[in-house]
Amino acid sequence: MNAPARIPLLAIATPDLDDPEQARRIEAFVRASPGGTPFHLPRWLAAVEQGTRQRVHCLIAERGETILGLLPLTEIRSRLFGDALVSSGFATGGGILAEDDRVAEALAEAAWSLAQKLGCPDVELRGGPIPSGWERREGVYADFAKPLAASDEEELARIRRRQRAEVRKGLENKLEFRMGTSPRDRDMHYAVYAESVRNLGSPVFPRALFESVLDAFGDDADILTVFHDGTPVASLLNLYHGEAGMPYWGGGVRAARGLRANEIMYFEFLNHARRRGCKIADFGRSKLGSGAYSFKKHWGFEPEPLVYAGRSLDPEKTRDVNPNNPRYHLMVRIWQHVPLFAANRVGPWLSRGLG
Repeated sequence: MNAPARIPLLAIATPDLDDPEQARRIEAFVRASPGGTPFHLPRWLAAVEQGTRQRVHCLIAERGETILGLLPLTEIRSRLFGDALVSSGFATGGGILAEDDRVAEALAEAAWSLAQKLGCPDVELRGGPIPSGWERREGVYADFAKPLAASDEEELARIRRRQRAEVRKGLENKLEFRMGTSPRDRDMHYAVYAESVRNLGSPVFPRALFESVLDAFGDDADILTVFHDGTPVASLLNLYHGEAGMPYWGGGVRAARGLRANEIMYFEFLNHARRRGCKIADFGRSKLGSGAYSFKKHWGFEPEPLVYAGRSLDPEKTRDVNPNNPRYHLMVRIWQHVPLFAANRVGPWLSRGLG
């Protein structure tokens, strides 16, 4: 009688992301996974750690030499906003990638154990399966993605009528564009983006984060800047993953609104993404009921509610950095009136704790 074949045990490992071979294996797994995003990639983790000085971790589930699951984690430390393990830090996605529920549960349990070891009272998984016993965190964000059109004209026709009229008005303003990742492109983007988020009441991320992401992603990232009379008025840092183009960090100065520069920026991005071979436009998440939420719906996107998973030592004290949280309303209003030079000096220190 033949002896039963032995099936290798499932193991949870913490790979060395500085090892090129380990990073290559993980990247291959992410790119082959239907739910894989840029925020699962070792290069994203490395850029976040370098750009924010928040420590990153990576858990992989293996059977023998085969990766069956992945969970990227960022260890967020903040005296103001609290401590947590987040998957994935400074991202809109990046939860568990797993071949089956057993693998997902093993990764979730390993993440919770790691959080206890590190003294982090809260773990948040942005996407992926909801582990057994974990809290469903929903009703806050929606994602916006849609197929790209076959031409500039068709792309314009797909935009809802009111928004399409705004784009047409912007096209009459003779705005100019520049695409690149040079020092000048980076300077312009950061200046415009920093002013934009200050006006919205949010602290700007450290410039080192943008620099690190651009350096790590190479040809899979670029910057689109819009000019009026030679002055930058809107700018967008974009990521590309598989067939998807993702306008990720963008905004405009106050003059951009009257010029419809933001409308023109996103329209140009859609056409640029198609020309470089993308088939999907992923405009990322927005808070339900926000101006950005309405803006994206007017572009013909249908919102897809996002469900995150969380686990806390004390559910009554779960970390919540949502700007709609009443705790932060006064902070947002005050920040909108902080002089720009001061906001750019203090903001990066504060935003490191948002994750």
